[in-house]
Amino acid sequence: MSTKSILPWLYLVNATVLITHQIDAAYWHEWDLFGMPGGVQLNLLLNIPLVMLMLFGQQCLIQGRAAGIVFSWLLVAAGIIAISIHSYFLLQGDQSFRLPVSLGLLATTSFLSLVQAVALFVFHKTHNQIT
Repeated sequence: MSTKSILPWLYLVNATVLITHQIDAAYWHEWDLFGMPGGVQLNLLLNIPLVMLMLFGQQCLIQGRAAGIVFSWLLVAAGIIAISIHSYFLLQGDQSFRLPVSLGLLATTSFLSLVQAVALFVFHKTHNQIT
């Protein structure tokens, strides 16, 4: 299986885990963690464009469009940012996101973002050698 054919699957799995983390974030009232006004209502409204962009990125990647690679890197960045922020709060003693599945989602996001980044680097290196 080539790196090009693995990229859409890595994207799909990583996006699924990140979206599931966002569902978990509603349970933990993540808006309170960030001091975000508007509570669940604003949280839901902010997630609409985020989920739409994730799904659009998957579509671009499957279609072989260059934007798919850009969206893949954005998804990797989103995973790294999520892990960094939550690691900070966990290390500060915050009690949110401490259930096994919550921690599992964060750990899986970390792993998948790393694997996806490596696959993107390999794809880039291979693609630049061919053209």
